[in-house]
Amino acid sequence: MTVDDESSLLQHPVELWRYDLPEKTEAWRFLELINKKYGTYIKTYQELYQWSIDNIPEFWGEVWDFTHIVASAPYASVVDATAPMFPRPQFFAGTKLSYAQNLLFPVPNVDPESTAVISATEFTKENVTWKELRDRVRKLSIAMREFGVMPGDRVAGYVSNNVSTLVSLLATSAVGAIWSSTSSEIGSVSVVERLSQIEPVLMFADKSSLYNQKVFDNLPKVSEIVAELPTLKALIVNETSSLQKIDLDTVKPINGVAMLLDKFVEGVRADACLEFEMLDFDHPLFIVYSSGTTGRPKCIVHGQGGSLIQHKKEHSIHMDMKAGDVFFQYTTCSWMMWQWLISGLASGATLVLYDGSPFQPYGERSMFQLIEELGYAIQTPLRRNNIINCDSVKYFGTSAKYLSLLEQKDFRPKDLYSLSKLAMITSTGSVLSPSTFSYVYKAFGPILLASVTGGTDILSLFGAPSFLVPVYKGEVQCRGLGMAVEVWDQNGKKIETDEPGDLVCVAAFPCMPVMFWNDKEDAKYRASYFERFEGIWHHGDFVRMSPKTGGLVMLGRSDGVLKPAGVRFGSSEIYNVLTKEYPSMVEDALCVGMKLPNDSDEVVVLFLKLQPSVLFTEDMVKQIKLTIRTHLSPRHVPSIIEETPEIPYTANGKKTETIIKSIISKSKVTVGASVANTQCLNWYKDWAARH
Repeated sequence: MTVDDESSLLQHPVELWRYDLPEKTEAWRFLELINKKYGTYIKTYQELYQWSIDNIPEFWGEVWDFTHIVASAPYASVVDATAPMFPRPQFFAGTKLSYAQNLLFPVPNVDPESTAVISATEFTKENVTWKELRDRVRKLSIAMREFGVMPGDRVAGYVSNNVSTLVSLLATSAVGAIWSSTSSEIGSVSVVERLSQIEPVLMFADKSSLYNQKVFDNLPKVSEIVAELPTLKALIVNETSSLQKIDLDTVKPINGVAMLLDKFVEGVRADACLEFEMLDFDHPLFIVYSSGTTGRPKCIVHGQGGSLIQHKKEHSIHMDMKAGDVFFQYTTCSWMMWQWLISGLASGATLVLYDGSPFQPYGERSMFQLIEELGYAIQTPLRRNNIINCDSVKYFGTSAKYLSLLEQKDFRPKDLYSLSKLAMITSTGSVLSPSTFSYVYKAFGPILLASVTGGTDILSLFGAPSFLVPVYKGEVQCRGLGMAVEVWDQNGKKIETDEPGDLVCVAAFPCMPVMFWNDKEDAKYRASYFERFEGIWHHGDFVRMSPKTGGLVMLGRSDGVLKPAGVRFGSSEIYNVLTKEYPSMVEDALCVGMKLPNDSDEVVVLFLKLQPSVLFTEDMVKQIKLTIRTHLSPRHVPSIIEETPEIPYTANGKKTETIIKSIISKSKVTVGASVANTQCLNWYKDWAARH
């Protein structure tokens, strides 16, 4: 085995970075507060984490105070620590609050004339101050109330990541309605599959969207969507471009009206005040969706208070985010990272909302060129020796796939830009390989590389970053405070070693979904999280935990675990080897198990999408098998390695391993509309028919 193999790294962790001023962080200030108030002698993150899960009610109560949650009524109790995880226990009973108020009026106060949001595309930028943002939310929330939108009503968005979408969400929260968005690149069938379940009364839609330097007209798809939503009373169109005149009759809902956003708000009086509905902690705020790759997506409902306090904990205590810090997360409005980004306003951060390709218009330089230009927007950068002093963005969030693509090109931003303000890069969406960890430190220099893990189900993180612990190669730094995460084996026993197992959470936390929409007696809710291990949250990730560092090593999804001859391992172990050893040969890969109906054992199949101009040969197959055997073990070696023209992904950029596993195993499979490139599935069906 080599130094980059998971087992070797767990035995001999490789430290890549350590913060030299941990005592200057918000996390340390929180640690000292706990020591002073409770008479503890906590000195490390691990000790603070243990205290947080041993004292769940006290911990979340302290987070409430420390992060300055604003409420109109105090809570009677935090949570019953003796209550089971399912049915979901109530947190912060008795309080009344507004998510929108906490985001628009963060504590400590921000300068109303300072920048709250920078909205950027491949071609344009828009700066919005806190004062302007508040006024736009004021106008829209009043217009929504006057139109008849009530607390609990569902408001949908078919939108891009821009200021108007942010305003729509905050106005929805201000009136107490429930927000559910899908990105405008998603097809109409997939959108209807989601929105028809929640029956929205109002829908916002962007007239057009931009990607890869092309403008796409969204209205034909919008017309198809509204035709399937009889509950819609109004469609509000954001005129994102003026290239074509809008014929509103073509997008008019069956039982409602269609109008432009400017027209919808034009009658609002200038002296009408911004008001917030004060509602329960668990009042529904977001409806998000399961992947829907193998059937109809489940509608996951998140409460306003749980999302708010969890995000504030992660941003303030874990990430050290403060008022004025600039937070840039590359995301779409269909990915839970969008909600995670938006909540940064509650810490007083300046948000960067970007809509477009991360590789336009300057190839791999594009995002860092944008960051440089944002420096001009926020403060004047200096030029020294042809290096740009990019003193703006402090947090840059992206996907593991994006960083892997930069690694393949060996692109070094630090050679072109002075990233003096950049303190953290967050990576999520898929497993970040050890070689990409090493690449980031070569390409960016000494920063906190935060490989994080969580998901749509909790709208936040189980595995989080921290300035109090080092970054180790291939590891998620730590388990999030207050999140009682363990690794269990197939028999429901806690694993104390570095052996792989399932990620579970054994104590309730406030950002658990409040319910699934239209889920009688919580049957889907229970089946999704509490059926695998009775009464224990089973998240569906296959992981290892390092006894030496306390970090997590992500191995893939539990339903994608490979089990040849009964030995379990994750697909990421194979992907990591390919990323490190064959970046110029292999563009992408998919590794799944195949077990035909009459077979007693599963075999591992590896599909390779090769780089342009690379030819697939038997010598290549032998070489890759030998490399996997050498780096991992004989049991990891795929029985079959084949070339494929394309790897299937969801719209959120996740490989659809379970679908391909079912197809090639000739099992019954229902493909949902959320697979982004469904046309490529035919190739796998043809392959399965031949084997």
